[in-house]
Amino acid sequence: MKTINSATLESLDAICVDVEATFTKGLPSFSIVGLASSSIQESKDRVKSALLTNDFKFPPKKITINLSPSDINKNGTHFDLSIALLIAMYDTKVKFDDFYIFAELALDGTLKDNSSIFPLVLSLAKKIKNLNVLVPKSIEDKIAMIPNINVYSVKNLNDAIMFFNTKDKESYRVSQAQMPCDTMHIDDKVYYYNKKYELDFRDVKGQIIAKRAALIAVCGNHNIIFEGSPGCGKSMIIKRLKYIMPPQTVDQILEKAKLDSLNLIEPNFDGSIVFRSPHHTSTKASIFGGGTINSKIGEIALSNNGILFFDELPHFSKAILEAMREPLEDYKILISRVNSKVNYETKFLFSCAMNPCPCGNLLSKSKECRCNDVEISRYKGKLSDPFCDRIDLFVTMNEVNYEDKADIDSKKMHKMVQDAFRLQVKRGQSDLNGKLKDEDINKYCLLDAQSENILNMATQNYSLSFRSINKVLKVARTIADLQASENIKKEHLFEALSFRKR
Repeated sequence: MKTINSATLESLDAICVDVEATFTKGLPSFSIVGLASSSIQESKDRVKSALLTNDFKFPPKKITINLSPSDINKNGTHFDLSIALLIAMYDTKVKFDDFYIFAELALDGTLKDNSSIFPLVLSLAKKIKNLNVLVPKSIEDKIAMIPNINVYSVKNLNDAIMFFNTKDKESYRVSQAQMPCDTMHIDDKVYYYNKKYELDFRDVKGQIIAKRAALIAVCGNHNIIFEGSPGCGKSMIIKRLKYIMPPQTVDQILEKAKLDSLNLIEPNFDGSIVFRSPHHTSTKASIFGGGTINSKIGEIALSNNGILFFDELPHFSKAILEAMREPLEDYKILISRVNSKVNYETKFLFSCAMNPCPCGNLLSKSKECRCNDVEISRYKGKLSDPFCDRIDLFVTMNEVNYEDKADIDSKKMHKMVQDAFRLQVKRGQSDLNGKLKDEDINKYCLLDAQSENILNMATQNYSLSFRSINKVLKVARTIADLQASENIKKEHLFEALSFRKR
């Protein structure tokens, strides 16, 4: 019996699979066992065609391929090459032990990529030191972005057989690739960012308070809601946030590329931030993940380390808004299904836009509001107090004035974000201010006696919950970072309180 190392995806994580083959006497047959999906069962025809097209004789024996462990469902076409190699080299003394092999076979033996290979290799790289992988040459540049692994690539089935028959495997090795983006060095760590501003804040005229709130939200990864009349620039500001987000680690860039691959988007590794904006008619399953048997990733998991934008917030269903409370509080969500339970991280910047009333003219100075009190109450009643308690910044925007002018551009704002980010990293924080844990708040968000008294008064006057108090402290910490202040001062606290929901 011969064995090749491979793997299968269970949600976002790779599970190692041994591809085993036996060749016994009996009527010639070819079977695949081990809870293989239909895509794997179909590989029998692809493998046969690839072998016969390249002048290999199909062994006249009873061929059994087993995918072990046999109690786990396997999916994907990346097992093709492993199966073909086991059959093509069944009478050759060769060991595959050190290599994980991933490739789909074309009918002529050419090796092809699929959406599972990059996530599989990335997940395995976190589990196995000095991982050796053999992949199609067409995706060598993408796989070479993953650090601390040994990548080897071949074009077709014949090359793969030659690879295992030769002792000189270095000629097939792929060099480690560099991220195609700008870098920032803080102490001994490297962070990556993109300084291309396809949408620029210089296009946003006026709205000084809203832009200030947006800057605070980005610096600390704080959740934010913009409320204002139609056309005042709510969505315009939010769509520009992704270009001034803090730098990312290499793990965060690779995680985004992994999610892109699973979402059938070609990853680019350019340091850009993920931005997801589901429509308000989206189902609960599409937002949080679903599936009848196997859990599938949803919008909030795809938004991890990026921005999740809910436009027309009150039009989202009550069930979705209330279910958002867990990922906004715990920064993770558990999706449970019959055969799987999967935890997703949800450390995203939650940004929302809403009108002040159904017609949108409640705050307008030139247009008359057509809504009655019941309609306004029902409209705003969609947002419960527990939901609002998880929002750090509430911003009411003014109407656009023709005299308004642009006062800052994205490049300048991005520089301010990077300076604040540097201070947070140097303090030893593992998360940005907005996602600090309770024990970290006591460590990094210290107040002097005067600021403590101000916060106590605000707690009594505004009936702040413990969660709201922590939100105020986190926002004040970010404002202090923007001012390069080591401690939170009273002016920082006052500004943070001004953004609380009234």
